[in-house]
Amino acid sequence: MNFVEELKWRGMIHDIMPNTETQLAKELTSAYVGIDPTADSLHIGHLVSIMMLKHFQLSGHKPIVLVGGATGMIGDPSGKSQERNLLTEKVLRHNQEALKKQLAKLLDFDSNAENKAELVNNYDWMKDYSFLDFIREIGKHLTVNYMMSKDSVKKRLSSESKSGMSFTEFTYQLVQGTDFLHLYKEKNCKIQMGGSDQWGNITTGTELIRRKEQGEAFAITCPLITKADGGKFGKTESGNIWLDPNYTSPYKFYQFWLNVSDEDAEKYIKIFTLLTQSEISELVSTHKENPHFRDLQKRLAEEITVMVHSKEEFDSAVNASKILFGKATSEQLASIDEDTFLAVFEGVPQFEVNKQKIESELSIIDLLAEETQIFPSKGEARRTIKGNGLSINKEKFTDIEGTINKSFLLNDKYILVQKGKKNYFLVKVV
Repeated sequence: MNFVEELKWRGMIHDIMPNTETQLAKELTSAYVGIDPTADSLHIGHLVSIMMLKHFQLSGHKPIVLVGGATGMIGDPSGKSQERNLLTEKVLRHNQEALKKQLAKLLDFDSNAENKAELVNNYDWMKDYSFLDFIREIGKHLTVNYMMSKDSVKKRLSSESKSGMSFTEFTYQLVQGTDFLHLYKEKNCKIQMGGSDQWGNITTGTELIRRKEQGEAFAITCPLITKADGGKFGKTESGNIWLDPNYTSPYKFYQFWLNVSDEDAEKYIKIFTLLTQSEISELVSTHKENPHFRDLQKRLAEEITVMVHSKEEFDSAVNASKILFGKATSEQLASIDEDTFLAVFEGVPQFEVNKQKIESELSIIDLLAEETQIFPSKGEARRTIKGNGLSINKEKFTDIEGTINKSFLLNDKYILVQKGKKNYFLVKVV
């Protein structure tokens, strides 16, 4: 597989340094991507550069993931309007281990292949640098004029930013350049990849390698991913879409991809899946014939949920998705775990009922109109049941004299009440 050609048709190349393709054709080459360990989970914004590394590995080359322990202690000014919080070493180490587990699902770290992936932390080599060593060995090779010419620096020093830029942040590109220099010398790493906002920092590294080692190094950046409506990719009202299921449930993760626009789905399926060009072309054609079936979104959501989580989590998310659209059975409802169940019914009105009342059996009418306010009156509850308009746990409930007991509990604590087709209520038994 030709790595650069693969990225081009997928729309994943923004800038590429001259002679990069020549280097890749010449020999097995190492490339790295830096990840800021400010959290103990990746989010989908990280996936673009990780997918670059995945394609790089599939094309026979060696990917290196650099966890920015040292740079995370400084804060990258690129694309930021203010300085970020600095992290302790203990937090950085914890985050590094968490990120490694997630990355292991996406890259091959464990085989005996010559191009197996590697994880490094720049704190390991930066921590021993004294300030005097750094300014003598690194600082003297790049002029302030060169550093000031970078867009990330210009923007922060312009009138757009009232806070200006600290010396700490100004030195960021030197620290990142030092990473590239270190990996070039110690790992024979000749390429750095990242988002287009990193071009300035990456080329500082190639320039440092040229001046200090008289070596040749290369840079590839991908476009920053945006949404068709101009909104920020990967952000929702509740924040980032994380890869850690404790932060973003597999159901919510699946739903995010399922609900992207047609235009975005056509772009994302090239970037975030390993489907071939012909497979994607066929999917796009089929989707355009019947866009209401959302075939493109469904396949995108399937591919990426299975890749990041698992086939089992994907199946569970699909089952959970059917619940809100009236197609699920009570068995499917009972089979999903509590976190997924609560994610599906997030925002649905909830009521609490004493567990003892359920254990001693509670009349359905009392449950609906006395213990909860699902119905304003017993009369309305009876009329709805007679009119076949009530479901309990996705099953029609037609007995106005009926009772509810603990056999109705989902996950030992919930009862799902549905009034009509779309009005859901959650009864929590405590």
